[in-house]
Amino acid sequence: MTWSLPEPMLTVAVDSPELPTGWAAEPKWDGFRSAVCIDADTVMLRSRRGTQMGPAFPEIVVGTAQLPDKSALDGELIVWDWEQGQLSFEQLQNRLHRRGAGAARAAEQWPAQFVAFDLLRLAGTDTTTWPYSRRRAALEELFTGRGLLSPWALCPSTTDPAMVCEWLTWGSVRIEGVVLKRLDDPYRPAVRGWRKYKTRETTDAIVGAVTGPPTAPATLLLGRYDTSGAFHYVGGTTTLAPTRARAAAALITPTTGDHPWAGRTFTTGWTSHQPLDVTLVNPDLVIEVGVDITRDTAGRWRHPARFHRLRPDLQPDRVERLASPID
Repeated sequence: MTWSLPEPMLTVAVDSPELPTGWAAEPKWDGFRSAVCIDADTVMLRSRRGTQMGPAFPEIVVGTAQLPDKSALDGELIVWDWEQGQLSFEQLQNRLHRRGAGAARAAEQWPAQFVAFDLLRLAGTDTTTWPYSRRRAALEELFTGRGLLSPWALCPSTTDPAMVCEWLTWGSVRIEGVVLKRLDDPYRPAVRGWRKYKTRETTDAIVGAVTGPPTAPATLLLGRYDTSGAFHYVGGTTTLAPTRARAAAALITPTTGDHPWAGRTFTTGWTSHQPLDVTLVNPDLVIEVGVDITRDTAGRWRHPARFHRLRPDLQPDRVERLASPID
């Protein structure tokens, strides 16, 4: 019977990083969730959605020569920016659609690593029915026993709550939070059996546009000024609750004149090209939002911001300015 990569086991978001008894924690990396499988010299590097990424990351494919045949790992593809001293999701994303010579050049300039956090198959043995503790021990033995080198990296794992607290201070290098896993849990494909806590911070931003009718906005598009006075898009909010939508609507005014974002197209997400239908509003309302600590080099947030409160007491020119973003 032919063995195939299972669907990835998934996470459910939680509001606390508390580590219960009988659970382990791992850092949450700012990268691409992926799985790699080698079977009789055939290599599959698959994204969470099933896309074959091997042609874009030839160094990972070549690196599978270090692994035993008929083995498979679950993990995260990352790119490290040595100059900035942090993970670079932007450079990782830039590599995704390169092929052939272009992919080879990118691998030399921005080499990727595969941070392994689970073992799905080992030398022909399906390990997904094993409890996490056994899979983890076998994964550690794979790394030490074979002396795995780059592009392979072993994701840390701990049962020490103090170490979890330490990891949550690593936001400057783009560690997004922690993932919690039961020690006795098998690998359950497509099941949200792991817990994910993401580190967030609150900050202020200026409403520059809305989706939905201005009298009952669905989401708010947010901006910040840079040091030269240009107004840049930094992200949007999650869908507003009706009470918050009405409160925001009372304080926004659709623009009737020039607007810094006139003619600009907005899309539904970080990697999506589907356009949004927006109404530009006068950029004079400040709101406080909760955002991920990870953002791109232009200062944009990777994920939608969570509305916290209106700040009609704060003038837009008092909001923290961007240094020199690139739109």
